[in-house]
Amino acid sequence: MKIQHRQSERHVLTVIVDNEPGILAKITGLFTARGYNIDSLTVADISEDHAISRITIVTGGPPQVIDQIQAQLERLVPVHRVVDLTEEGPHVERELALVKVRGTGETRVEALRTAEVFRASVVDTTPQSFIFELTGSSAKIDSFIALMRELGLVEVGRSGITGMMRGHEES
Repeated sequence: MKIQHRQSERHVLTVIVDNEPGILAKITGLFTARGYNIDSLTVADISEDHAISRITIVTGGPPQVIDQIQAQLERLVPVHRVVDLTEEGPHVERELALVKVRGTGETRVEALRTAEVFRASVVDTTPQSFIFELTGSSAKIDSFIALMRELGLVEVGRSGITGMMRGHEES
C-alpha cells in the first residue's frame, strides 16, 4: 500500500459578500463541514452604505483542495466574488499585533530598543509594562514576539491577515 503525500500550500483568499447576518457562519460552516482549516480570518465592512463586506481567509491544502474551497465559496448565494491572492500574483499582506511586555530596568530599556528596530509604537505604558503596536508581515510579528518572550512577554493580540492585490487591479 502506497501512502500519498500531498503538498500543502498556504493561500490567502478574499471573499466579497453581502453584509448580512449569518454570512460568516455560512462560510466557516463550509470549512468545518469539509474539515478544512482556517489559519486566519478577518472581516470588515467595505462599502459606504455598509452593504458589502470583505472576508480575508488564510488557509492551506493541496492545490485541488484550494480549488474546491474557492468553487464552494463561489456557490454561496451572498458571495459576489472570491479571489485567491496567492494565485493572482503580487499582493500585499499585513497584520496588526498588540504585544504586552513586562519589564523594569535594563530589560525595559532593551524592550524599547527592540521595539524601535521593529518600528513598533508604544500605545500604553505603566511603570512595570508596555503595550506595543506593530504592523507588518506575519513573519515580522512572529520575530518580534519571539524576542519579547525573552524580555517578559505577557500577552499578545493579533488581528489576522488582510491583503490586497498590488497595482490598479481590484481584489
